[in-house]
Amino acid sequence: MILGDEVIAHIRARVAEAPDPSDELVEELRRIMTGPRGEATTPSAPLCSSSCKP
Repeated sequence: MILGDEVIAHIRARVAEAPDPSDELVEELRRIMTGPRGEATTPSAPLCSSSCKP
């Protein structure tokens, strides 16, 4: 196990404290994660082309 039980418990406690997302946020994230017709989006091109490799 990479993280100990104490760390995992702390993370879970912090997540439990977080407010639920608004309906607007959920809809915006859904729009971002899907295409305009509900199709999965294609991966974007790499930020760096092969010319920027050392």
